[in-house]
Amino acid sequence: VQLQASGGGLVQAGGSLRLSCAASGSTFSSYAIGWFRQAPGKDRTFVASISWSGASTLYTDSVKGRFTISRDNAKNTVWLQMSSLKPGDTAVYYCAAGQLRTRTSSYDYWGQGTLVTVSS
Repeated sequence: VQLQASGGGLVQAGGSLRLSCAASGSTFSSYAIGWFRQAPGKDRTFVASISWSGASTLYTDSVKGRFTISRDNAKNTVWLQMSSLKPGDTAVYYCAAGQLRTRTSSYDYWGQGTLVTVSS
């Protein structure tokens, strides 16, 4: 499966952005899809993940109540709705396909990143 992330940009603190992860390949609906982010000079860290059916989701504590992950298997797309953005959310965001886990090693396929910059 091939993944392409988009939707990043520059936003003021308190604003919102919606990231999209578009997939190609007939097996998209078989995978959990996760979002990770990597700030400059830091490791890539888990943000959110959604099961193949959409019935289960995981979030890192720092984004709970602010970010929402969703998917539409008919459109081969996963979204990450980000609200109440903070400067600390600034990072390159990556989507990945794999198992519903928080570790990067649980994901087999990665898209290119999309940059989110939150200004104060």
